[in-house]
Amino acid sequence: MARPSRSRRKNKGCPVNDIHVNTIHIDCEFDSGNIEVLSISGASARLALRKDHMSQFAQWFHFRVSGASGRELELKITGLNQSAYPGGWSDYDACVSEDREYWGRARSTFDKDEDGGTLTIRYAGDSDVAWFAYFAPYSMERHHDLVSEAALSEGVSYRRLGTTLDGQPVDCLDMGEGETQVWLYARQHPGESMAEWWMEGALECLTDPADPVGRTLRQKCTLHIVPNCNPDGSRRGHLRTNAVGTNLNREWDTPTAEKSPEVLCIRNAMDKTGVHFAMDVHGDEAIPAVFLAGFEGIPSLADGQLEKYEKYQSILDRRTPDFQMKLGYGKTPAGTANLSMSTTQLASRFGCCSMTLEMPFKDNHELPDPEQGWSPERSKLLARDCLAALVEWLD
Repeated sequence: MARPSRSRRKNKGCPVNDIHVNTIHIDCEFDSGNIEVLSISGASARLALRKDHMSQFAQWFHFRVSGASGRELELKITGLNQSAYPGGWSDYDACVSEDREYWGRARSTFDKDEDGGTLTIRYAGDSDVAWFAYFAPYSMERHHDLVSEAALSEGVSYRRLGTTLDGQPVDCLDMGEGETQVWLYARQHPGESMAEWWMEGALECLTDPADPVGRTLRQKCTLHIVPNCNPDGSRRGHLRTNAVGTNLNREWDTPTAEKSPEVLCIRNAMDKTGVHFAMDVHGDEAIPAVFLAGFEGIPSLADGQLEKYEKYQSILDRRTPDFQMKLGYGKTPAGTANLSMSTTQLASRFGCCSMTLEMPFKDNHELPDPEQGWSPERSKLLARDCLAALVEWLD
């Protein structure tokens, strides 16, 4: 689980005029690929998003361009006024990589009046092949590497909680010997790939025998970690849903084997262990910040329950400048919480401290990085800060 290299490979092949053809080629038939090619002319292309299967959600894209060397690409993704979150396109730069390890940003502009809302991506790279994505992808192959390596670590046990509709496993890693039951789960919305980069950072911390944060949490807690709640949507290149168009984070009150077996098996496992602390890891398309969302609107709110959430939020705000408390979602009025969402369902079901962590698709507006924006590297670093905040919260 080494961190991605920050180096970029230079093209050392033939002279430019000998290796590129007149027209670029665009492909997406691979793990998490998503794009529709409407037309290509030279180094320019007109594209559109592919909707999630059996759903109207569309926002994620991931595709490969070949024949790119020595040329400035102009890639226009059209029809974005009808995407799931049109507000996500302003001040957004597409992610790009030439080695699929280091992901930078390609200069992008959004015009709501062009062709139903168009994001224009411009990029001139060194390689003949470049990969573009809404955020740095986290492939199912990398997921299996993550689970396999963590499962080999001392004190870690693996559980297959259930099976998805496409026949993939729902993986869970358990560790620790304390009485406090902690559940960390991510990627209910598969296009929010920063959530599994966060999980990689969390597992690196928790399985490192020399890391004092991981050691303390394993002593004081029993941790249950689901790195990817939606393998089918991840592999299919969906933004928000599973294989049959179900938004898993609206299924936690009444999950079914037919529509949401992922939620059903995770919630059943939680019922067996109980939950004291839970974090659901996500990404937000429009808000350029890291923030938390809580459970203030649940009808069964107990005395002192909300104070536990507010205490954790304050600790995290103090621990890392990448977190803030000014931007985020509005608070739900008392007694009106949507219990179909995991954070509110768990707070109501177990009386626990639960929360949703949101990271940006864009950049952190208070601490911008012009080269990468919000990135896999920052997602992983944030994970350790979240775990360190949990150590302090427990005390």
